[in-house]
Amino acid sequence: MVHIRDVWVNWFEGEENGYNVCEFHEWRSDDRIEVLDQAILVFVSVELFHYIENDLSDLPEPLLSEVHQQSYLRKNMSRIQLDYCFIATDGERIIAIDTMGYKTPIRKSRLTPRQEQMVYEQLKQNQFTQFEMVDHVEKEYHILSPHPEDLNGLTRKERQLKQLLYMALDQLYSAGTDAEVRYWYTEWSPNDYVRIQMLTRDEAWEQLYSEIRSGWTDRHLQLCEAMVRGQAFFEKLWELEHGASVK
Repeated sequence: MVHIRDVWVNWFEGEENGYNVCEFHEWRSDDRIEVLDQAILVFVSVELFHYIENDLSDLPEPLLSEVHQQSYLRKNMSRIQLDYCFIATDGERIIAIDTMGYKTPIRKSRLTPRQEQMVYEQLKQNQFTQFEMVDHVEKEYHILSPHPEDLNGLTRKERQLKQLLYMALDQLYSAGTDAEVRYWYTEWSPNDYVRIQMLTRDEAWEQLYSEIRSGWTDRHLQLCEAMVRGQAFFEKLWELEHGASVK
């Protein structure tokens, strides 16, 4: 067994998509950083790494057995043993996991560049048993769990705001009137006003959704700000992102 010591972790809890587990350069000053006194390192297949990073389903039993009570959290002067906490790598990508005692990867974190380098050095110096993927149904993405391509190239703030826009758009689909759907599509594309008035409700919503899926621009930002205005929960999420600062 190979262990890495003094590992800084910035846990993202309950994230089923790896794009929401932020890289070190996107960590913020108000993120809560913890230190693993030691964490076991495991080598996994590319398929299993993708599953761990982008799912919240049960981990393979052989992997859980290997990592059981092999990692410790440092808290003040104490050393707290964790049931199923580990660092996984497929030889290129790296992620830290803590199941919080369950069998699913509930908490996920990237590593600092220094710790990532230590992982690569251990891969060169040691022999590892590779853990493989078990049978798994291909993951389906949807508006509240967007496909990674929708968020490619975006910063942490942009990813969060785009997902907020998707949440507002999803609510519009479920609760908005025909006129409201056409209104918001016209806000996005004012030059298409006449054409939009001829569309059915579903056609207008689908076309709006399709057109905002690519990238993140000032138009996206303006539409998001307008759609969340007056909705307390969405406004709070908006304010949290605009007040956020990077380390």
